[in-house]
Amino acid sequence: MLGFLLTRLLQMLLVAWLVTILVFSIILLIPGDVATAMLGEQANDVDIAILQQKLGLDKPLYMQYLAWLGNALQGDLGVSMHTRFPTTELIARALPFTIQLALTGMVLALLIGVPLGVLAARHHNRRLDMIIRGATSAGMAMPNFWLGILLILLFALWLGWLPPSGAVLITDDFWGWAQSIILPALTIGIGFSAVIVRQTRSAFLEVLRTDYIRTARAKGLTERAIVHPHAMMNALVPVITVIGLQTGRLFGGAVVTETIFSIPGMGTLIVEGVNTRDFVVVQGGVMVAALGVLGVNFLVDVLYGVIDPRVRLAGGGDK
Repeated sequence: MLGFLLTRLLQMLLVAWLVTILVFSIILLIPGDVATAMLGEQANDVDIAILQQKLGLDKPLYMQYLAWLGNALQGDLGVSMHTRFPTTELIARALPFTIQLALTGMVLALLIGVPLGVLAARHHNRRLDMIIRGATSAGMAMPNFWLGILLILLFALWLGWLPPSGAVLITDDFWGWAQSIILPALTIGIGFSAVIVRQTRSAFLEVLRTDYIRTARAKGLTERAIVHPHAMMNALVPVITVIGLQTGRLFGGAVVTETIFSIPGMGTLIVEGVNTRDFVVVQGGVMVAALGVLGVNFLVDVLYGVIDPRVRLAGGGDK
């Protein structure tokens, strides 16, 4: 197990290093000079030269990268060009909103997707299976922005049950959080749950056809006893993999969802940074989001190895 963990950790660190290079390259996409973008087109050459020297932009590119990486490792992601606040502080304010939205959406997707996937598999090619498959196809086809607007119209404007926008942290006000999180979580969770339904159904059908399930039935075990302890654990292994693969999509959906529901999370922060040409904030926000996705995938790999010993052996684990 230790060898498996070390292998996965080294892989994650290598990818994280490549991510820092890509994120640093964002600054190279700025048309013209960074100092000019910060001071404006009317700035004179002397002021631009002073700012370039202050920011280290007069040094070779590799030295700029090493300096930026060293500061990032110490938690210094620069100062916002628009608000003049430290980028780390802005991210620290926004990150809890995105984390609670992503986690709530994921939990909601699992609560919907796994039971429906099992139900569809147990009623394979019957009416209930066809209904569930049709619903999942519709769920996967619906764009987040369209679904979010539809939910606001139905539950906020027409029925008046839930607030149409805004967000509350769960640590500040649980009831306010519960009211404000339902619609955004549904917006990102429904499409995610459709993927989980399909994967669970496929995995469960495969497990139900295995020899040890036939043996369990031959011994006279009830269907309930077969499904829960025997089939469920093995069927959830590929589902866990899908969760890791879909994490990036979940964060991407959070960007659109936060904009629709006016949630002051990472998505809103990055979008505002793009709109105001605040490249320092965009740089820091993208890096934190990318590292978050890498961290989740690492945890999924570890969990995958714990559940299925074959993965540990194939991935360099202890024999």
